[in-house]
Amino acid sequence: MDLNNDPRIIGLKAYLSDCFGGAAIELSVVSGDASFRRYFRFVHQGHSYIGVDAPPDKEDSKPFVEISNAYGERGLSVPKVLHYDLQLGYMCLSDLGDNLLLPALNENTVEGYYRKALALLPDIAAVSKTASGDLPPYDEALLRNEMQLFNDWLLPYHLQVKLSADEQLLIDNVFSSLVDNALAQPQVGVHRDFHSRNLMILADDSVATIDYQDAVVGALTYDAVSLLRDCYIVWPDELVYRQLLGFKQLMSESIAGLTDVSDETFIRWFDLMGLQRHIKVCGIFARLYYRDGKAGYLQDIPRVMDYVIAVGEKYPEFADFVALLRQKFKPLLLAKAV
Repeated sequence: MDLNNDPRIIGLKAYLSDCFGGAAIELSVVSGDASFRRYFRFVHQGHSYIGVDAPPDKEDSKPFVEISNAYGERGLSVPKVLHYDLQLGYMCLSDLGDNLLLPALNENTVEGYYRKALALLPDIAAVSKTASGDLPPYDEALLRNEMQLFNDWLLPYHLQVKLSADEQLLIDNVFSSLVDNALAQPQVGVHRDFHSRNLMILADDSVATIDYQDAVVGALTYDAVSLLRDCYIVWPDELVYRQLLGFKQLMSESIAGLTDVSDETFIRWFDLMGLQRHIKVCGIFARLYYRDGKAGYLQDIPRVMDYVIAVGEKYPEFADFVALLRQKFKPLLLAKAV
């Protein structure tokens, strides 16, 4: 990345210089992500900061700013928005460091870190509005639009599949079941991307969260499934369900009636919520390559489809869908990976 000749980066440096009294700003690349945002680190008077380039024609930074404030008011560890200009699409954030949760996870650490991460969710769940009003609802339209990405991007672009009428009907019926499951759950504040690449380990070994600008009000189990059935790392069901039931007990302290929900029902809520998320993600990862030119996520699609197959096999009503995945889509996916 040529930082000296990129007009957006030149503009970001000028903006940050103005924020810090005309100081010279030298940027180093931190990361990009699945969006069009880019992150850079700089140091001023011995303190480290993060500069963000979020082109306003592609990214709306207002939700990030407002949700940062709302989460901070709940005591959650999040980046502090120190300066921002929504029209320019530039921000300056406090620096939480480089220690993502994902590299720190192993058999010895996973349970402890997952408990710390899940302990953030009651406060996240409590945030249903910001200074601008209510968070958007994770309603039927949004749930369906997300899953449609599977049909719009994974199948035609990556697998080059054209569905028959019977296959389309089968998939439509699965989508309807997953929508019904999501809407049947208590609706709470949802981070919507609560996984190991969006969680940071701080110096005191506590956990902070980032990348929450798409927060909504939606199904109780959504954030838990994002973490426990992470698209980037897989754990045994025994561990997953043990952590899940601990999360249920934790949330029972603030959600009336949750203690009356059986563990079996709660696990079904979680499992089917995971199907919705992972079907969506298969489409998103394909779109990131074919629309946005980001190839890195293609390698994760087989793992995500394996989640859909493994969880779908637990529920007889999804047997035909699982057969379609296993017999038709998965072989095509594996052939693409060769």
